[in-house]
Amino acid sequence: MLPARHRLRSSTDFAAVFRGARGAGGSRSGSRFVVVHVNSTDARAGQPPRVGLVVSKAVGNAVVRNRTKRVLRALMSSRIGQLPDGVDVVIRAKTDLPGTRTTILAQDLDELLATVLRRAGSQEGR
Repeated sequence: MLPARHRLRSSTDFAAVFRGARGAGGSRSGSRFVVVHVNSTDARAGQPPRVGLVVSKAVGNAVVRNRTKRVLRALMSSRIGQLPDGVDVVIRAKTDLPGTRTTILAQDLDELLATVLRRAGSQEGR
C-alpha cells in the first residue's frame, strides 16, 4: 500500500501531470501494458514523490480493474524510494495489462520509469 503522502488524489494533480508530461520538466513513455507520465515542477521541490493510477473501464470489469490497481500499487510501493523528490508519476493501464505476469509487468515498469525519469531530468536542465 502506498502511504498517503505518496498518493495523487485530486483531478487537478492528475491533469497537471498529464499536461506537464508534454512540456519541460515532464516526460511520458509507454509499452504494450502501461503508459508512464512524469512531471516535476519547482513548486514540488523537496516534497516526497507521488504516484497516481488510471485504470479505465476499457481494461475490464470492476474485479479486473481493482486487481490491476492492486498489482500496480504493490509494484510502485516497492519502487517509491527510487523516485526523486518532487516528482509526480501517473501510471495508465492499457487494455493488454490484465492477465500479464507480474514479473513481466515489473520489468516493463522499471524500464519505463528509467526512461521517463532520465528524459525529465535532462529537460529540467534546459
